[in-house]
Amino acid sequence: MPAFSTNMRLKFPIVALLLEVVTIVLYAVFVVYDDGNYSGHHGPEKNWNHANETNPVALYPMFQDVHVMIFIGFGFLMTFLKRYGFSSVGMNLLLAAFGLQWGLLIQNIWHLHDGKIPVSIKSMINADFSTATVLISFGAVLGKTSPVQLLIMTLLEITTFCINEFLVVEKLEASDIGASMTIHAFGAYFGLAVARMLYRPGLRNGHNNEGSVYHSDLFAMIGTVYLWMFWPSFNSAIAEPGAPQLTAIINTYFSLAACALAAYATSSLVEEKGKLDMVHIQNATLAGGVAVGTCADMAIAPYGAMLIGVFAGVISTIGFKFLTPILASRLGIQDTCGVHNLHGMPGILGGLAGIVAAALGKKKDISPSYQAAALASSLGFALIGGTITGLILKLPFWGQPPDQNCFDDSLYWEVPEEEEEAGESLSHTDHSKNKGDA
Repeated sequence: MPAFSTNMRLKFPIVALLLEVVTIVLYAVFVVYDDGNYSGHHGPEKNWNHANETNPVALYPMFQDVHVMIFIGFGFLMTFLKRYGFSSVGMNLLLAAFGLQWGLLIQNIWHLHDGKIPVSIKSMINADFSTATVLISFGAVLGKTSPVQLLIMTLLEITTFCINEFLVVEKLEASDIGASMTIHAFGAYFGLAVARMLYRPGLRNGHNNEGSVYHSDLFAMIGTVYLWMFWPSFNSAIAEPGAPQLTAIINTYFSLAACALAAYATSSLVEEKGKLDMVHIQNATLAGGVAVGTCADMAIAPYGAMLIGVFAGVISTIGFKFLTPILASRLGIQDTCGVHNLHGMPGILGGLAGIVAAALGKKKDISPSYQAAALASSLGFALIGGTITGLILKLPFWGQPPDQNCFDDSLYWEVPEEEEEAGESLSHTDHSKNKGDA
């Protein structure tokens, strides 16, 4: 790959500004303030009753919590790579900033009112949710993609997500209040499909920068703690006010707590000498929030939420320890952040829990067969959409990094001089060692 292909001076500004100009034009045509006459409309807003009409900013605290998760939680969770912190936090901000604008448009294009899209706190929360799918997928390709590729992925993934969400929520009328299926499972398998299409044989034996140092793992724990604290808001933000919303908060609260203990215990069990692995703690402790999402507002009882959390913590930790290497070596899926273990498998677990809860009558008017169809739809759209997106991103003019420059901020960012020198020294050492091996 020619060195000049990674120069972003024209590619990135043109793509970024073009996307923003198109978005502004569409907003000028379609988007208006919600004047209070739209709170009963269907779609992503369908669960919201008239309780918020008297106070249109009643949901703002929930919105703040979700916003913190999107921009701080997801951003810092991915800073574990020792030389990729700028990109982890910085690209997270970029993708979320574009994604929430695009998501609000596409989520609401299905149900215009007098040809307009009214913006409320509720629609802003849902727009943030749409960006979460991209940030999950970003974890699967972290370190191996250019800023332009990631913007194109955001555009295509959110569009695909909104189509699937429309089918799941509107047509199937499935219950997925915490979005285990439509966000977590979808985002994970979309990202894994993209990663498979972008498979790099040169990285099959790993990369010297694909690892952490003490302080990078500590930064990643900041993301973990923010996500862990605010996950009850994520799972309850769009629940019907009152008892269902309170139930979603309580179930998520207990599922996360039980998941944390299970993740710690399993990590100690599978590691030599019983030591804890920081990768497990950073990620598997959150799996309970993912897995309880679909049935968060259902009357599954606190102990039911705890059981889901324990199971999620165990399978997530085992996935990090044993399954991630198998996916890389046998299926060619190089999952940088292990999103299959934190979002994929727990997302499927959440979907299955929703099917069981519906069969047991834990929520009225919810069909187990439609819940199953919603899970199948989310996985199908993710795998097909991710495969197509990956093929598009594989085109050679997007400025993707060559193998030797993966997981390194200095290719696309101005970095402090000492860090750049350290990276060059490391690359030279590796090159010399490879020559000697040859």
